[in-house]
Amino acid sequence: MTAPSLRAVFFDVGNTLLYAEPSVSEVCRQVLAEAGHVRDLHVIDSFMPLVDAYYEERYEEDDAFWTDEERTSSVWVGMYSMLCRRLGIEDEAVDLARRVYDEFGRPDRWAAYDDVRPAFDRLASRGLRIGIISNWDSRLVGLLRGLGFGDVLDDIVSSADVGVHKPDPRIFQLACERIGVLPEEAAHVGDHHYADILGASSVGMRAVLIDRHGVADPADNPIRTLDELEAVLGL
Repeated sequence: MTAPSLRAVFFDVGNTLLYAEPSVSEVCRQVLAEAGHVRDLHVIDSFMPLVDAYYEERYEEDDAFWTDEERTSSVWVGMYSMLCRRLGIEDEAVDLARRVYDEFGRPDRWAAYDDVRPAFDRLASRGLRIGIISNWDSRLVGLLRGLGFGDVLDDIVSSADVGVHKPDPRIFQLACERIGVLPEEAAHVGDHHYADILGASSVGMRAVLIDRHGVADPADNPIRTLDELEAVLGL
């Protein structure tokens, strides 16, 4: 039986399309300095593995926090509060953490990988619809539009907006319905095996793992850049 023709390609956002620019550490340094707490960037960098571990622990405990705006923000504020305390800032830790969280709602705190816009333009030129499925807070739509992608994206689905998170099959089904395609007529590209690959595959979408940093299991057949996307999709 011939596979249905591809009509749409969806993308994850973090580490798939965007990265923090300047770095998370540098944004933290700037926010702290503005509040009168000057800290060396290298010292902040030294605590980032602990910040990452904090997130991973919360994610493993209950990844459903991505379905609720308040719960989502509380995880990030908790992360940056911990960082502040490690840097010897106690009384203002929560307030400063909230300021860092707010900073990452700004488009100018993010950058798109160089291969993103060319890939979008190539897919659009083939008549394919382009969408977003991301575990993200409700600021995602404004963020992507602010970065200049509003003209090429047919839909943006964030977990906090729809109350469902990846890898729940419902978020993938909903995204397909909103864009007017069947799951088997769509592909999803993301950097997380659990959230992106298992989730998309569960509803019959073609799932493509992108590994920007060379850490994925080779058995997952990851691509390293979006320049490889058409080949792996057979376009």
